[in-house]
Amino acid sequence: MSALVPPHGDSGLQPLQVEDARAGEDLRYARSLRSLRVTSREKGDLVMLGTGGFTPLRGFMSKADWRGVCDDMRTEEGLFWPIPITLSTDEETAKSIVIGDDVALVDPDDGAILAVLTVSEKYRIDKAHECLSVFRTRDADHPGVRMVMEQGDVNLAGRVRVLGDGGFTARYGALFMTPAQTRAEFERLGWSRVAAFQTRNPMHRSHEYLVKIAIEICDGVLVHSLLGNLKPGDIPADVRTRAIAALVDAYFRPGTVLQAGYPLDMRYGGPREALLHALFRQNFGCAYLIVGRDHAGVGNYYGPFDAHRIFDEIPRGALAIQPLRIDWTFWCYKCDGMASARTCPHDDADRLLVSGTKLRKWLSEGDPVPDEFSRPEVLEILRAYYASLDPSEKVEVKLSGASAR
Repeated sequence: MSALVPPHGDSGLQPLQVEDARAGEDLRYARSLRSLRVTSREKGDLVMLGTGGFTPLRGFMSKADWRGVCDDMRTEEGLFWPIPITLSTDEETAKSIVIGDDVALVDPDDGAILAVLTVSEKYRIDKAHECLSVFRTRDADHPGVRMVMEQGDVNLAGRVRVLGDGGFTARYGALFMTPAQTRAEFERLGWSRVAAFQTRNPMHRSHEYLVKIAIEICDGVLVHSLLGNLKPGDIPADVRTRAIAALVDAYFRPGTVLQAGYPLDMRYGGPREALLHALFRQNFGCAYLIVGRDHAGVGNYYGPFDAHRIFDEIPRGALAIQPLRIDWTFWCYKCDGMASARTCPHDDADRLLVSGTKLRKWLSEGDPVPDEFSRPEVLEILRAYYASLDPSEKVEVKLSGASAR
């Protein structure tokens, strides 16, 4: 029996991608169906359903599930889940779909068939209510709020049969790993106590410090990089993952870090998204999630440690995975090294606070980056990326909240 943490809400993974032997037949059937082009966010959710990353969900949520997740972080059946997983369409399309119909869900970019949805319900939602519940704001400048408010007016619920991985394997190769694959690799490495490190940024010195803290108390760390869409100005996944690989190769002992990627878009949901990150990392085989400052946050919408506190607000036993909560981290000139607010006795004047936003701003503006901020191997890759951008592709990066310190 595996010593790894069990999947969420179930004794085993429940991947919804059809077996290879059936895939050809299902694809032929899907081509005969009405097609519905999904959004980038919905595509990422579908691929996670297919891989078993969203175990034990069987498809897109009903209205009762949507309301329960918004209000109480529970589905109708009582399953803990922090963010609704829904599929939407416009009213005219929804009217033409009959309950019980099968619909082919297709890629937003190239129209390739991703899945077949058996529609069990059509319903409207209060989008503002979802935004307040999940994001704690209705401000249209919040990228997650904007995503919800721009989605279709009618949700479609039902089970899905997933027919592909959305091209993630073709683009990222072995970096794109399913929960079954990460679990197998952890067992091959002899790991049972695994921590996950969530990142949408290249790893700077603060990230490196967080991961090394986790390595001290765990068997290894999964550096799990987001491969889906980001907001303008964030660094693309292919650049970010190369920079992470360079850092791991140069500054970590072999056999202590596994880098992999997952297919979701960022929702920038702060505390609620931290819970979702924990939940699906449990499915990937991780017993701990590293939760630092402003996890999954954006702008000034969340306090720096709201994502720490939310783990104390959920029912005991809701998740098997546990947070590794780590305080402010920074370079301290008096300590002459990385430190945290729990270990360093010195003042702010002696500290260089390291943040991904600050690093992106310096690089995008061609400013020098202090040696204490990021490793040279990482900076070489990032500078080459920014140098390759046309001026029209550059986005102004503004410092706010903790990143401005």
